[in-house]
Amino acid sequence: MDKPRVLFLCTGNSARSQMAEAILKKYAKNQFEIFSAGLEPKEINPLTLDVLTEAEINTEGLYSKPLSTFLGKTHFSYMITVCSNAEERCPVFPGMGLRMHWSFEDPAAFEGSEKKKLEKFREIRDQIEERILFWLDELDITYSN
Repeated sequence: MDKPRVLFLCTGNSARSQMAEAILKKYAKNQFEIFSAGLEPKEINPLTLDVLTEAEINTEGLYSKPLSTFLGKTHFSYMITVCSNAEERCPVFPGMGLRMHWSFEDPAAFEGSEKKKLEKFREIRDQIEERILFWLDELDITYSN
């Protein structure tokens, strides 16, 4: 039987949705097929990769993708928006199962020194990880560390 598919969606697919994809893969890649996309995809923010790598979360295979890659082509059991803009603008499309919204602040929009920006990316990474682990507990899914 096919694994349930999960799509994380945000505006740029450069930070939050990439973090969510990588973090869920870390804990439950054997339980789901996991993807991310953006409404207006941009290159992955280098700080995204930095904070994932420092937390020993694999970034191999991550790249920015437009929602059109999946729109009407792939069935998702779960579609999770991770920013308010994506939640407001994302169309309902065929093949979408349960739609959820987990709002996280955009770390790329934070202004400050490089050190402060890195701290903001870490904070959002940790919030996303906490939310994913809570969700896996809600689903009663055994996950690995």
